[in-house]
This record gives sequence, C-alpha cells and structure tokens, in this order.
Amino acid sequence: MNAVGRHVQNALRDGTARLLLKRLGEALITLLLASALSFAIMQLAPGNYLDNLKADPQISLERLQELERQFGLDKSPLEQYVRWLWQIIRYGNFGTSFVYQRSVASLLWERIPATLLLSLSSILLTWGVAIPLGIWAAVNQDRWSDRLLRILSYLGQGFPSFITALLLLFLAQSTPLFPVGGMTSLYYDDLPWVAKVLDIGWHLILPTLALTLTSFAGLQRLMRGNLLDVLRQNYIQTARAKGLPESRVIYVHALRNAINPLITLLGFEFASLLSGAFIAEFFFNWPGLGRLILQAVTAQDIYVVMASLMMGALMLIIGNLLADLLLRWADPRITD
Repeated sequence: MNAVGRHVQNALRDGTARLLLKRLGEALITLLLASALSFAIMQLAPGNYLDNLKADPQISLERLQELERQFGLDKSPLEQYVRWLWQIIRYGNFGTSFVYQRSVASLLWERIPATLLLSLSSILLTWGVAIPLGIWAAVNQDRWSDRLLRILSYLGQGFPSFITALLLLFLAQSTPLFPVGGMTSLYYDDLPWVAKVLDIGWHLILPTLALTLTSFAGLQRLMRGNLLDVLRQNYIQTARAKGLPESRVIYVHALRNAINPLITLLGFEFASLLSGAFIAEFFFNWPGLGRLILQAVTAQDIYVVMASLMMGALMLIIGNLLADLLLRWADPRITD
C-alpha cells in the first residue's frame, strides 16, 4: 500500500511539473497576443493624449512637439508597440504615464494594495457565507430555510451592483455608524497602529458589502444546485444504504465532487481581483486601481491602460493555473 501511495505521489508531482511547463509556454504566448491586441484597440481610438492639450492656448506648439517626441507619439503605432515591448523585456519598464509624468509601475503599485484589500475581503466574505448557505439549502431542500435563501438569492441577483452601492452609500449618509467614503479618516496619521488597522477596517465594511451582496446570490445558488445534483447520484444512495452517517455522506463523498465547478470559478475570481472592485471604488471614493484605469482611458494615457490590461491578463493566467492545480488536488483523476 505504501508503494502504491508513493507511485501516486510521484505521478502527481510529474504531472504537476508538466502542467506548470505547459502553462508557462501558453502564458507567454497569451500575454504577447493580449498586449498586441490591447495596443491595437487603443490605437483605434480617435486622437491621442496631446489632443486635450492642444485646446489649451497657454501651451505652445514647440512644447507640444517636445511632448510628442518625449512620449514617442511621433512614431508609427507598430514602432511604439515594439519599443514599449522591448522596454518591458529588457528593463521591466512599462513606460511613463502621460498624465502623472511618473513611471507606470510606481503608479500602479500605489493603487494595487487598496484594490487587493477590497477584492480579497469581498471574496473571503462571499465564499465564507455563500458556500455554507448553499450546502444548508441543498441539505434542507424545499424547507422554509431553503425557500427563504432562494428568495434572498433572487433578490440579490436582481439588484444591479451600482444600485446596491448607492443604497449602502445612502445608509452611510443617513447614519454615523459608517464613513461616507475614502480608505482612512482625516486623523488617520495621528492614530496608533492598532487604531489605524481598525480605521481601515471600518472604512472597508460598506465597499466590501457592496461587492459581496452582488456576487453572493449566484454563488450560493450554484453551490446548492451542484450539491443537489451530486446527492441524486447512485453512489450517494449506495453510501447511504451502507449505513454511513449522513454528515459523512454529504461532507466527504458529495461535497468533494460538487465543489469542482466552484474551484474553476475561483480561478476567474482571482483574475478579477484587480478590476472587479471598480464600482465600489467609484462610489465609495476608494483609492484603488479601478478609478486610475478609468481616468487613464478617459485621458488616453496609453501606457497606464496597457499595463493594467497586461496585469489583468496575467492574473487570469495565474487564476486558471491555481484552479487547475486545485482541481488536480481535489480529484486525482484529472490529468490535464
């Protein structure tokens, strides 16, 4: 038995190594194609960043020509893309922001922590609540608790995310229990570190709820539906006929198979970490990446938009890889 266990472990390790190498090659090709497509789409937009400055009579023609050379906008689109790509490969440089006159990398790293904090808190709360409630609804099918959860899930899916954010913002304005917006209070710098953590957590409550309430309903219904399908399978009836405890049947045999589609969904959730919090960031004035990307698109700040799109593509690749690895761990029968 030990020899069989070692053989299975070696096979899993070899399979994981092959999977990682395969995904690495696919990732490089995907990132290259995504960058080329994104740059081409940006070039299709009429005008460029300098068109907004040309309307300012205080900026001379010589200054505009200097900025055009500085940003490389005097080159052809193909040459701009090749120069940008070469800078990334050789120096890890994603270019300079037209608007902020700073490196794109430093600009993004300032905003990413706030977006990650908001997105991770939302995902943890959503999955921590939706999965247990989905299991509870499936186990108690057609009882009053299941009916109540179905009504709540229908209401949750029927509310657009911006409406949820507006209602929570109205709640913040109507009661002193929650801050209206921002990530910290005005007196944040004067607080001890424990109070600083609590202050950020206080400001995090409503934006997290705005994201959680819109995604909770669908996940809870998906968990309920998957588990009900598995509970109807013949091997579950066989396990019950053998006299296994109902808790073991549900949480060991049924849940392990019902959770596989959700693991795949988790990969896409990971990919949306840097972009999924846009609405909450906008309404609650959260200093994250979503607002920066919106401003960059409006101002045609090409390199900020390109770097953001590349980061989104990279997160999607990493999310899919994590989902594949988790699926192989949850079900060793999956080999590719």
